[in-house]
Amino acid sequence: MKVVEIQGSFGIDRLVLCDRADPVPGPGEVVVALRAASLNHRDLLTVRGTYNPRQPLPLVPGSDGAGEVLAVGPGVTRVEIGDRVCSVFAPHWIAGEPTRERIRATLGGPLPGTLAERILLPAESVVRVPAHLDDVEAATLPCAAVTAWNAVVTLGRVVAGEVVLVLGTGGVSLFALQFARMLGAEVIVTSSSHEKLRRAQALGAVETIHYLAQPEWGREAARLAGGGVDLVVEVGGAGTLAQSVRALRPGGRISMVGALSPRSQPIDLIPIVMSRLTLQGVLVGSRESFEQMNRAIVAHQLRPIIDRVFDLGEAPAALEYLASGAHFGKIGIRIR
Repeated sequence: MKVVEIQGSFGIDRLVLCDRADPVPGPGEVVVALRAASLNHRDLLTVRGTYNPRQPLPLVPGSDGAGEVLAVGPGVTRVEIGDRVCSVFAPHWIAGEPTRERIRATLGGPLPGTLAERILLPAESVVRVPAHLDDVEAATLPCAAVTAWNAVVTLGRVVAGEVVLVLGTGGVSLFALQFARMLGAEVIVTSSSHEKLRRAQALGAVETIHYLAQPEWGREAARLAGGGVDLVVEVGGAGTLAQSVRALRPGGRISMVGALSPRSQPIDLIPIVMSRLTLQGVLVGSRESFEQMNRAIVAHQLRPIIDRVFDLGEAPAALEYLASGAHFGKIGIRIR
């Protein structure tokens, strides 16, 4: 089978399309013929060596994918050959709260990832694909969509009529916009691109903020929300957290899902204490969360936002495009 490997040392220029032996399922395992994958910022950090500099090489990167069950091992009853499925990012996190054991092993590091024609997985760690989605759309779900679902729904506890501030227009952010609108919330979106803000409005954002034109975008978001937003889906990290705090109403919540901002700055904790704010870290989610989300996706016929699709052999170019920040939504990888 064809795979993309990081060979020798880290770097996008160290990615090689090469052959590996086809996997064979053992008891309780399945082999999935992957049809598509999608890229996450984690994949870029992994390839560059900044996510885990001690990661043994060679490694097949890629955190999520979708395909068809090709073979099943003894004892497998959850799925059958021919079923369309997605991988689960943390294969051992089936349900409940995260534990060290459940989140230690993840696809695309330390486990082999999804930039491959086939992948061996525990049968318990695959989820059926919503039938109305194509393979590339389905491949966007395991990381970005599940993260946004937990940020907005499970942990974010958004209800109709609340105001949600979403930072940026990457994969997690646009899924958060879609899920918040699905729940009846109003959404404010930030970006440094007028064109991306226009597209966010077309998806249902009620207000937008160009954060280069409005450096105090946290205060502007609070003004637009009439005294502060209820939830911020925070993807920037330390470089944006202070503005996110300013955007909140007293008792508001932050779902921290990433740290994309290259800047760091000290955080004043007093407003967090005095306004009784909640800062909640979000680490993707369990298979149970994935299945709950899929039921909502089917009920609302939600479709992921795909920016561009590359072929498997174009993985280096796809990662360079991700690094450029030019994308709106998800970047797909077509495998077959």
